[in-house]
Amino acid sequence: MTDSPPLEEKKPWYKNLFLWYFIIGAVTLTLIRPLLRREPPPPPVQGRLAAFELVDQDGKPFTLNDLEGNAWVANFIDTTCTSTCSQLTDGMVLLQDRYAAYGIDGVRLLSITIDPEHDTPEVLRAYAQTHGADLERWTLLTGDPAAVRALLSDGFELRGVGLEIPHPGQFVILDPTGGIRGFYGSDLEGLDEVYHRSRHVLREARER
Repeated sequence: MTDSPPLEEKKPWYKNLFLWYFIIGAVTLTLIRPLLRREPPPPPVQGRLAAFELVDQDGKPFTLNDLEGNAWVANFIDTTCTSTCSQLTDGMVLLQDRYAAYGIDGVRLLSITIDPEHDTPEVLRAYAQTHGADLERWTLLTGDPAAVRALLSDGFELRGVGLEIPHPGQFVILDPTGGIRGFYGSDLEGLDEVYHRSRHVLREARER
């Protein structure tokens, strides 16, 4: 009678070299993944604001120098407008909440009236309160009508007919020196791009 060959003893799992290779590879990939992620460059400068002086919702002066230290997302509103401007303000609220949720303090919001004769500081402050604006992050601007029109037409190159200022349904990203970094849509896709692009501008500013 032929003896049966001895049964091969099964190795414990911790002696399986292939398993260890897999575990080490997975851990290494997880650790280096952030280093491999390529952050896109910030959008280029498309224009630059000249010196200006307006006032905020508290009647305090606001100038080009007040942009220093932060990236900015700007839009243009008329507090009596219930269509385009309402959508823009709702978009600002979404951005405000998103920046706050992720602890991003270096991106500020700026709403500039296109109807400075009606939108006094008192009107803007009431508008901000109605829409839940965090005035530590979000500033609303008005001022002398000629100064407002000059900023919109010469600085942002928003052209109207005669003295009329159009309702631009877009957001603008500004860097801390007043550099214009692009115009973006007000739909959800546009807001998502504003969120990410503004962070790229902020990162660039902090790396300098």
